[in-house]
Amino acid sequence: MTAAIHETGHALYEQGRNLGDEWRELPVNGALSMGLHESQSLLWERMVGLSEPFQSYLLPRLKEYFPDVIPAEATPEMLYRALNTVKFPSMVRVESDELTYTMHIILRYEIERALIDGSLEVKDVPEVWNRKMWEYLATEVQSDGQGVLQDVHWSAGAIGYFPTYTLGALCAAQIYEAANHAIPDLEGKIAVGEFAPLQAWLNESVHRKGSLHENLDELLVDITGSPLDPQIYVEHLRKKYSQLYRL
Repeated sequence: MTAAIHETGHALYEQGRNLGDEWRELPVNGALSMGLHESQSLLWERMVGLSEPFQSYLLPRLKEYFPDVIPAEATPEMLYRALNTVKFPSMVRVESDELTYTMHIILRYEIERALIDGSLEVKDVPEVWNRKMWEYLATEVQSDGQGVLQDVHWSAGAIGYFPTYTLGALCAAQIYEAANHAIPDLEGKIAVGEFAPLQAWLNESVHRKGSLHENLDELLVDITGSPLDPQIYVEHLRKKYSQLYRL
């Protein structure tokens, strides 16, 4: 479900970026960056799909379509906690939780950088991968299928793509914060399935601007009043998981 929401976020950015027929084939209509592209998928996946308000909308539908899986006594709070459980071991990136996910990206980025600068040979990647998984996530890799071969990015030649996921997460938190200030009772709307106001705001504030701005920071200044600020993402995680675990 979260993967479907994630990919829908990508699609909405592609659909919403069209500035009109006269701009369709021009560079200004292109995606500003893959970091921004990932921010649009992660905003819908995490800031909406994994949020507490969304579970009030989602749970009745899960009970209707999956009565044998979802207990009748389940509450939105129970679903929210289940979807946001921090899991160890954290073996597979796309199945990891929001907190450990960034460590998966850091591991891959460090390996990519070492491959590019020549300090690491391809034959040694599985050994380094397994060691870093233990150091960063206290996770013992059971096989290369769950380890170094679990992603399609490297085999497809997408070297250097992984950092865009973390950049996207940082950007998503900052953009969502701005949307929350701009849209009255946004979380109340999400709780009852009214997603159109958020989509309309994103379309006007982010999508339709395409590559009008020179870089991501300039776009964020336009949208939020400041360049990329990682502290907003850190505070989002701290607040969310402190409440979840009553820290």
